[in-house]
Amino acid sequence: MNATQPTSRSSLQPSGRRPFEMREQLRALDTKINVAMAGAGAMGRGLLHQCTVTPAVRCVALADIDLEAAIDCAEAKGVPYEVVSDLGSLNDCIRKEKLAVCQDAALAARAEAADVFIDASNAIQDAARFCPVALEHEKHLVMMNAEADLAFGPYLMQRAAEQGVTYASCDGDQHGVIKRLVDDLRLWGFDLVMAGNIKGYLDRYANPTSIIPEADKRNLDYRMCTAYTDGTKLGVEMALLANALDLETPVPGMHGPRADHVQEVHDLFDLGVLWEKHGPVVDYILGAEPDGGVFAVGYCEDPYQQRMMEYYKRGDGPFYIFYRPYHLCHVEAMEAIATAVLEDRSLLQPEYGHVADVYAYAKTDLEPGDELDGIGGYACYGLIENCANQNDAPGLPITLAQDARVTTKIEKDEKIPASQVELDNDRADVRLHNQSLALCQSRPMENSLSS
Repeated sequence: MNATQPTSRSSLQPSGRRPFEMREQLRALDTKINVAMAGAGAMGRGLLHQCTVTPAVRCVALADIDLEAAIDCAEAKGVPYEVVSDLGSLNDCIRKEKLAVCQDAALAARAEAADVFIDASNAIQDAARFCPVALEHEKHLVMMNAEADLAFGPYLMQRAAEQGVTYASCDGDQHGVIKRLVDDLRLWGFDLVMAGNIKGYLDRYANPTSIIPEADKRNLDYRMCTAYTDGTKLGVEMALLANALDLETPVPGMHGPRADHVQEVHDLFDLGVLWEKHGPVVDYILGAEPDGGVFAVGYCEDPYQQRMMEYYKRGDGPFYIFYRPYHLCHVEAMEAIATAVLEDRSLLQPEYGHVADVYAYAKTDLEPGDELDGIGGYACYGLIENCANQNDAPGLPITLAQDARVTTKIEKDEKIPASQVELDNDRADVRLHNQSLALCQSRPMENSLSS
């Protein structure tokens, strides 16, 4: 079979005995997993690199609204490519075993040879257009775009199931890495108490101008770096975990106490009271070692297991902290992608619908007529909250805050009510978000959307 042709389910099965280890599993394939991708920024560049070093994985199409960024991405990796602008040229380019580079992600999503489409952009409005196209063309859809994943996840998950493909959040970012920790401790027989993030620095009022020095050091987009710094991205990642695992946030924005080391979680949280009041929760600590790590807290009251955990130097229980000192973003992404294609299995998806969302709060005093500029901008930051608490005065989801106009005075640090903004309800992202909400409301989340 030509490696640029779409792979069938039978052709994706390794010949002979199937190894358990993913690398060997991929090396045993008789054809490649073909990847189409949106986004040639920092994450897209990393994913393109991983596609060149991972056995049996090949990127066949790369799209970015900034065509020069996509071209530069291909040239930096030394990948043979052609710039294309229509479906015929795109498919011809792939058949010649070159990378098809284009501006339109919806075009890349229609590539005949592609098995999986990765959204590695930071677009929300555009993602509402091209992510459904990938599913319509029966591509597995893997989200490295956490914001669009949060905004439309339940709808896209349902649509993927209807099309017989997989919808998944990607590994490598904190929410994916935390999910693997949670899977481990549950397998061991522990109850989940807290899914935790470790954030290095927080400034709610960071903006694309104030962030320039730090963003330049890291070669990051200014708005993206702002979203990391003002805590919005943190909230988005933890909301994705909440929606996948049915977790609460104990307070808007979570607690986030400052710590020197993750082991201080025992002292900083009254875990027993927190668990009794809320059940399992999402939260984070600030400024702690290991920098860049994640953690999860499990509960076990079995006397034998407690003795053994003490012997293993994990403390005397019954609450135990398990942590990982790193998350490696694109480096860790390939396993989640391969698992979606080879096993039709998702690392993380919103199985409980919209349990939590991230709502917009004013970064500065806002006057009637002021326009919001969305995630990573000058006007607002986002805090995670439980959706069940939004019934009386729903907030504006931060994922929809781009180009919304406020109709009343809103003071700095006040929540921006959805009723106090003008929003174009015909926008693709607004329509898809509303469809996602309607789907969740029409199908109560007793276990999951797929139940």
